[in-house]
Amino acid sequence: MNRLFDISGKVALVTGGSRGIGEMIAEGFVANGVKTYISARKGQACDATAARLSEQGKCVSIPADLSTMNGISALVGEIKNREKHLDILVNNAGATWGAEIAEFPEAAWDKVMDINVKSPFFLTQALLPLLEKAASAEDPGRIIMVGSIDGLGVNRLPTFSYGPSKAAVHHLTRTLASHLAGRNITVNAIAPGPFPSKMMKHTLDTMGEQIKRSVPLRRIGEPGDMAGAAIYLSSKASSYVTGVVIPVDGGIIGAAATL
Repeated sequence: MNRLFDISGKVALVTGGSRGIGEMIAEGFVANGVKTYISARKGQACDATAARLSEQGKCVSIPADLSTMNGISALVGEIKNREKHLDILVNNAGATWGAEIAEFPEAAWDKVMDINVKSPFFLTQALLPLLEKAASAEDPGRIIMVGSIDGLGVNRLPTFSYGPSKAAVHHLTRTLASHLAGRNITVNAIAPGPFPSKMMKHTLDTMGEQIKRSVPLRRIGEPGDMAGAAIYLSSKASSYVTGVVIPVDGGIIGAAATL
């Protein structure tokens, strides 16, 4: 019982791990004894984050462009060359796009849907053999999808493809959980609220105080909040939990008062 949240010795891959939500999760893993691979499209940024996190433990950079099937194949090939099994896969890499409805381009719609929904599915598909190798009923393999509260509620910003893409991520989570339960793999999602990240920077810079007032806990999320949720979903404490979407949002979805 006293080791319910111990994840030391595990091997993880965090996509989009060079910054933002992915970096928060990766740092939590590394600091708690997980050998953590991070991927990101920009190699220099990915290498720099891995070097910083390696001061706390083991973090390895594998730059990859997950918007293409070739990029997914390259990342999977690198992981297979380095590891005989994978305990945790965090599908975090994502994109957004903002434009008024009359000007919203087809290419932007496709980009967001491809990176946020298509890529996590095919990366998961390709890594299933590694995830199964160390999985057991007592300690399943873990897949963590990073969704968003924008997939649970409606964001008033003109990011028309982002919310629907994250709603799809949440449903994909439940679908994968159903199909993979018999293979000793759990699939759950984290739905972040407002956190300091590049994706949120402009919004927080212009509307930060207003956003804080709208959060029942009256603050923006911190790295430990995100790391804590990911550690829980990767530990024995959650071995009987699959197919759920956990909002980590200060109460925006579950505790906001309505008039």
